[in-house]
Amino acid sequence: MRVHANDGISAQAKNSLSEEGFKVTTDHVPQDQLIAYINQENIEVLLVRSATKVRRDLMDACPSLKLIGRGGVGLDNIDVAYAKDKGIPVINTPASSSISVAELVMAHLFSMMRNLHKANRTMPVEGRTKFKDLKKEYEKGFELRGKTLGVIGFGRIGQWTARYALGCGMRVIYVDNNATVEAIELEIGGHTVRVPVKMVSMNELLQQADAISLHVPAQKDGRAVLGAAELGAVKPGVVIVNTARGGSVDEDALLASLKEGRVRAAALDVFVGEPEPREDLMTAANLSLSPHIGAATAEAQGRVGDELADQIISWRSTVDVGG
Repeated sequence: MRVHANDGISAQAKNSLSEEGFKVTTDHVPQDQLIAYINQENIEVLLVRSATKVRRDLMDACPSLKLIGRGGVGLDNIDVAYAKDKGIPVINTPASSSISVAELVMAHLFSMMRNLHKANRTMPVEGRTKFKDLKKEYEKGFELRGKTLGVIGFGRIGQWTARYALGCGMRVIYVDNNATVEAIELEIGGHTVRVPVKMVSMNELLQQADAISLHVPAQKDGRAVLGAAELGAVKPGVVIVNTARGGSVDEDALLASLKEGRVRAAALDVFVGEPEPREDLMTAANLSLSPHIGAATAEAQGRVGDELADQIISWRSTVDVGG
């Protein structure tokens, strides 16, 4: 059976699949050439990350395709419902990247609370000539300890984010339509400690949170989770982190709230229009930016590959397919 990982896969996962008799290719094929490649090579399993799109035109044009895998959590780049209608299973790796995304959230929070997102831009240019001025500008930082983190979406990633925040001495509240978690377990020095967290309404979260982190899928109606109305209701001076989906925070409303000062700073790892985010976001002074790297750690990529490999091997054992 032929497997093509168009956006790459870990060496360990490739070896695991090869040892099970799969023929694995990993060269990236441009989107406009992918249909021809799949048909030419008789690819039965297509693995992608966020860069490659798997839409209905590809599925219709590639009769050999029997399984689609997404390395990561979000499935926005795959027409899942259409795949289901065609009898093509779609798998993903929801457990693999939670720690990496949560750690990026914390990195952005630390950066914003201590003005590192600004200092890292200005120090290389003005550090030698305006050192004292920069010190004065950035010396009014804040500690995370004692602050309240509001988590919107309390699945695996949201709970890992909460775990790190609790470890920093933060209070955690959350909003989720499905989860009803009362406590998070922390492992400290070989001991497990249960620390309470509280589910609240969206209005309560907006009013109480000193920092907000989003961990929700794209909304079915395309609406932003934090739009102008929600940003107008946040606690003044809040900082916001979006590592979920571009558009989960309304970008126009966010820029307006930053300019007004109601939102003190925001961090974006995801953007509308990726891979070409809007220029005014790239140059906004109070934004901490990263290029969609939430799951991009060596450890997470290894876990993503292993989880995909395990699912593919398990799937093959349940279906009658040609080799």
